Amino acid sequence: MPKAPLTLPAESVVRLRYGDPSLRHQRREDRAMGWLLAPALFVIVMLLVVPLAWLSWQSVWDHGFTLANYRRMLTGVYLDTFLLTFKLSVIVTAATLLLGYPVAYLAASVTPRFCALILGMVVLPFWTSVLVRTYAWLVLLQRTGVVNKLLMASGLTDYPLQLGYNQIGTVIAMVHILLPFMVLPLYSAMQKIPAGLSHAGASLGGSPLHVFLRVFLPLSMSGVMAGVTLVFILSLGFYITPELMGGGKSVMVSMVVSRNVEIYNSWGAASAVSVVLLLCVFAIFYIASRFVPLEKTLGAK
Repeated sequence: MPKAPLTLPAESVVRLRYGDPSLRHQRREDRAMGWLLAPALFVIVMLLVVPLAWLSWQSVWDHGFTLANYRRMLTGVYLDTFLLTFKLSVIVTAATLLLGYPVAYLAASVTPRFCALILGMVVLPFWTSVLVRTYAWLVLLQRTGVVNKLLMASGLTDYPLQLGYNQIGTVIAMVHILLPFMVLPLYSAMQKIPAGLSHAGASLGGSPLHVFLRVFLPLSMSGVMAGVTLVFILSLGFYITPELMGGGKSVMVSMVVSRNVEIYNSWGAASAVSVVLLLCVFAIFYIASRFVPLEKTLGAK
């Protein structure tokens, strides 16, 4: 008995002849999305990838391939500059954390009206340029400035202190400028902590300090890591404030790059220093991402 011919549904015949319509539609969407992203990708390549590639090439090419610019990083002046930069960055990061954590904790604990007032005071310095704030600290910290006058009037010191044009003044000004970058990530993490957890810990007999150390502080560590990473990386590349407040005594990496270009016209050395600093930043981001996702550090979530 002959077998009946195999018949396929009309939908299957269309898919075999013309392909899956859903797949073709997806491919059209992908192509359209690619064309929409092309201008942004072009801008990123031209303004980011190409300059970085040019910078890396300059650091290893001087009438021929050479690593002399990188070998300088191991010499006394450059090595001392990197060590001083990391030292000041650690001090500034620690100071902003100690000052910013109570502010963020208070903002996350009070009513929305007072919270808006506190955060408004935190972000208010953003309305003034870094240059103006740095010059303001120069006026405040000079030997005849307001700070020294208050110290002598209160009897804490008998003579004006040297608070400007040194590392102390640099740290004070950098802490003031970078403090909002610590407070905002901390507040973002703290406001997501349910208040009921602390109340539950207190109801179980825990003291306020015990509840804070065992419940609140561990839950806020994502904000701590995000703030520490952000402030530390910004401190590494700070230029205006150390240049003005340091008085030539606090030479940081960014100042070395500027002087190599402006004074010595040594683009290769400046490029090498920039590449090493960039690699340090990438390494810090990688280490931080092992503890806190990168999108939290950048404030995406």
